[in-house]
Amino acid sequence: MTYTFLQHYWWLLVSVLGGLLVFLMFVQGANSLIFSLGHTPEERRLVVNSTGRKWEFTFTTLVTFGGAFFASFPLFYSTSFGGAYWLWMVILFTFVLQAVSYEFQNKLGNLLGTRTFQWFLIINGIVGPLLVGGAVATFFDGSNFIVDKMNITNSMQPVISRWANASNGLDALLDPWNLILGLAVMFLARVLGLFYMINNIDDKVINERAHRHLIYNVVPFLVLFLAFLVRTLLKDGYAYHPETGVIFMEPMKYLHNLIDMWYVTLVLLVGVVLLLFAVVRTVMRPAYTRGIWPAGIGVVLVVICLLLYAGWNNTAYYPSNADLQSSLTIMNSCSSKFTLTAMSVVSLLIPFVLAYIFYAWRAIDGKKIDRAEIEKDEAY
Repeated sequence: MTYTFLQHYWWLLVSVLGGLLVFLMFVQGANSLIFSLGHTPEERRLVVNSTGRKWEFTFTTLVTFGGAFFASFPLFYSTSFGGAYWLWMVILFTFVLQAVSYEFQNKLGNLLGTRTFQWFLIINGIVGPLLVGGAVATFFDGSNFIVDKMNITNSMQPVISRWANASNGLDALLDPWNLILGLAVMFLARVLGLFYMINNIDDKVINERAHRHLIYNVVPFLVLFLAFLVRTLLKDGYAYHPETGVIFMEPMKYLHNLIDMWYVTLVLLVGVVLLLFAVVRTVMRPAYTRGIWPAGIGVVLVVICLLLYAGWNNTAYYPSNADLQSSLTIMNSCSSKFTLTAMSVVSLLIPFVLAYIFYAWRAIDGKKIDRAEIEKDEAY
């Protein structure tokens, strides 16, 4: 295994984790619809109990995503998580709100009231996907940071990467295209959440409302995502010379990646078809309840492909708008060959972990949630 192969292999693994994270944000999407789908306390309890079975998967995947970046591309971790910490702190804070809300909203002695904690879940359901999508958009639009590896010799402050302004990442929200992808991810999470509840909740009233809201959320998602995709394919991209590492602007770089990596593009098309199939089948056949599976697989494939376009084919995956040569690539930001090789051996355990998640998922969802279960007070 060459050093170059290991760099590409670990970017692929990071992309897979990113795809799984976006899919698992159906929890956030469903939470943002608590009051839209649940018009009574009992109906809202059905929604919360449904997502309460899966929220740990999303949180764990988010942490694992960050850990994989730290181990394989530590310079990105120190630059983004260390420099743009306000953006990531807000994201993590919303996830903490989620965990606290599930734990305490139905506890005896709850002074804030159940609705307050449900609003916390809605905040997480809207802000979490919005900011995660905005953070991913910076892989294509760039961020304001500077990397100076010689600064490691500074005994007073040996920090090689720093943010170029005092916003520490919040400036990403000032770019309208970052917000467009963030909103697209938010609506996508709501679509996935609706698919999941149609599959997981055995209640005719909520099922009918979920089918109706599916259309309301699919349309803005498609408009926003297609706008971001078309603009990204046509704009100048961040490329680098593999021999020298010099970074330069290449016209329509991401369109070239789409064409050059035709095998990735085929996977992208499969993902798009699966997602559209789930939408059409669910809308046309109200009795169809398994849309979460083709939609989920499709979303994972699409996100993986987008991240591969951002990092493979001699592309700078984390561009710097403050200093072009500070942009990060899988070559200049990765761990040593020894570290990547050692971790590659550990990565062979990933299929077993996925098998356990699949087993746990099926065990948890062995029975759909219904009003009888709420009456017995068996859930969160």
